[in-house]
Amino acid sequence: MKQVVLLTLICMFFSCEDQKQDKIEEFQTHFELSEYKETATYLQVIDFYIRLAKEFPEINIQTIGETDSGYPLHLVTFNIDGDFNFQKIGKNKTVILINNGIHPGESDGIDATMLLYRDLATGKVDAPENTVLATIPVYNVGGALNRNSFSRANQNGPTSYGFRGNAQNYDLNRDFIKVDTKNAVTFASIFHLVQPDIFIDNHVSNGADYQYTLTHLFTQHNKLGGDLGNYLNKRMMPKLSKLLQEDNWEITPYVNVFNKVPESGFSQFMDYPRYSTGYTTLWNTLGMMVETHMLKPYEKRVEGTYELMVKMIAIAEEDGKNIKTLRKEALTRHMDWTHYPVQWKIDTTRTSTLKFRGYEADTLISEVTGLPRLKYDRTKPFTKEVNYSDYFIPTDSVAIPEAYILKKGWHKVIELLNLNNIEYTKIDKDTTLSVESYRIADYKTQQNPYEGHYPHSDTKVSKEIKTVSFSQGDYYIPTNQTGIRYLLETLEPQATDSFFNWNFFDTILQQKEGFSPYVFEDVALEILQKDPELKAEFDRTKDSSATFSANWYKQLDWLFKNSKYYEDAHLQYPVYRILKSVD
Repeated sequence: MKQVVLLTLICMFFSCEDQKQDKIEEFQTHFELSEYKETATYLQVIDFYIRLAKEFPEINIQTIGETDSGYPLHLVTFNIDGDFNFQKIGKNKTVILINNGIHPGESDGIDATMLLYRDLATGKVDAPENTVLATIPVYNVGGALNRNSFSRANQNGPTSYGFRGNAQNYDLNRDFIKVDTKNAVTFASIFHLVQPDIFIDNHVSNGADYQYTLTHLFTQHNKLGGDLGNYLNKRMMPKLSKLLQEDNWEITPYVNVFNKVPESGFSQFMDYPRYSTGYTTLWNTLGMMVETHMLKPYEKRVEGTYELMVKMIAIAEEDGKNIKTLRKEALTRHMDWTHYPVQWKIDTTRTSTLKFRGYEADTLISEVTGLPRLKYDRTKPFTKEVNYSDYFIPTDSVAIPEAYILKKGWHKVIELLNLNNIEYTKIDKDTTLSVESYRIADYKTQQNPYEGHYPHSDTKVSKEIKTVSFSQGDYYIPTNQTGIRYLLETLEPQATDSFFNWNFFDTILQQKEGFSPYVFEDVALEILQKDPELKAEFDRTKDSSATFSANWYKQLDWLFKNSKYYEDAHLQYPVYRILKSVD
C-alpha cells in the first residue's frame, strides 16, 4: 500500500512539473524565442501581459493614463491573493513598484520582468505571500516605438531597441518634478495610487569598463535620512549584495566615472528630485536603480536584472514589516525638524572602501585622432581597494515654515500640487498678513537648453518680514503634511530642483515698466531734493564706485529702483512663508 501511495505521489509530482513546464513554454517571451538576442516591442510586451492576466488570476493588467505618444500607460500587478485594490493590499503587504523602459534602449528590465511575472505565475519561482509586485511594463512608450539598432553606440545588444527620448524628445528621467510630459503626469497618478514601499527603476549604465554585470544606484541615504536612510544603507543594500553573491552574482555601486579609471575613486550619484528615485523618496519610498553594464552580453544583463528583482522580493518578504514600520514613523519625523537641507556636497571626511573588480587600463595613442585615449585590457582583471564617497552633507538649509502662501494665477504649480495630493486651502476673504518675503537676489542661467528649459542654479534670495495683502482665492499650503519634502524641494527657490530653478516663475525676472531718461531726470532731481537720506546713500554709492559714478544710466536706474515708481513684482517671489511661532 505504501508503495502505491508513493508511486501516486511521484506521478502527481511529475505531472505537476510537466504542467508547469507546459505553461512556461506556452508563455515564452520574445526574448527567449529570439535565443536571447532581441527585446520585445511595446505591442508584444502588452500582448504578453494581457495573455498572462487572462490565464492567471494572480495577475492583473489595467490601463492608467496617457503618454505623449498617444498610447496609454499600463500597470501590471502580481498578487498571489488575486486582490488588486491598493487601498486594501498596501495596508497588509509590502508593495514593490518596478519601472521599465524609461530609456527604452536600456531594455533589460522589460524582458526580465516579463520572465519574472511568468515564472511567479507558473510556480517556477515561489510566489511571495506578503509582497505585491506592481510594474509599469514600458514607461517611455514613444521612445519604445522609435525603434533602431544604432542609438546605443556603446551597448552590447539587443539587436534593436527603442530610443532614449520620448515622443516629444524629453528624457523622462529628468521630468519627475517639472512634469512637462503626459508620461510624468500618469506616473505620479500611478505612484500615489500604489504608494510603494520599494521602488526599482531598471536601467543600463554607461561609462567605464569593469568585471561586474550588475551595479546598483540606491537613493542617497543621507538625503533620505533618519532610520529609513540607515536601514537602506546598513541593511537593505548589504543584504541585496550578499544574496546575489550567494548565487554568484557580484554587484557594486553604480560606477559614477567618465573619462577616468574607477580605481582612482568615485562618488555616489546624487539623485535629485528630477530623477525617479529622487522623486519617489520624497514620500519615504526606498528607491533604487538597477544599472547593468552596457558591454556585457544582453542575455547576461537580463538574467542579472531578473536575479536582482528576485532577491529584492526576498528582502521584502523578510523585512516587510520593519520597512512598513520605518515608513510609518517617517510620516511624522518632520515634526522634530526645524531646518531642511536644500543643497548638498560630498563629505570629504568620510569614505567607504570597495573591493572593486576592474580591468587594467592604459593611455594609448589613438589611431583615429592621433591623441591620447583610454583603453581597458580585459585580459588583465584585478581586485583592488577603491575609495567610494557615499556620504553627503548639507551646504545650505532653510528654516521650515508653518505654511506657504501662493498667489493665485500660478496655474502650473497648482496643477502639480494637485497631482501630488498636496493639501491646501483657499483664503476665503481679502486679508493682510505678516509673512516672510523672498526677493530673487542672484541666480545663474544655463546657456544651453536642457530638457526644454534653461534652468537656473546658484539661486540666492534676500528676505524680509513684511505685511502683504492677499486676495480671496490665494492658496494657503501647510507644511505639516505627508508631502512636506515635496513642498520644500519645489517651493524653496534655492533647492536644486525647485520650481523657480525650472523656470516656472521666470516672468518675475523681467521688469515690465521703465523710464525715459530725459523725463526721469527731472523726477530724479525732485526725489533727491525731497529725500536727504536717499541722496546721502546715492552720493556714497557714487563715491565708492568709479564705474557707477561714470555711468549716467546706472545712476538714474538706481534712483528709479529706489523710488516709489519701481514695480513691486520685479524679482518678487510669489510664494510667501508663514513662519512658525516660537514658544
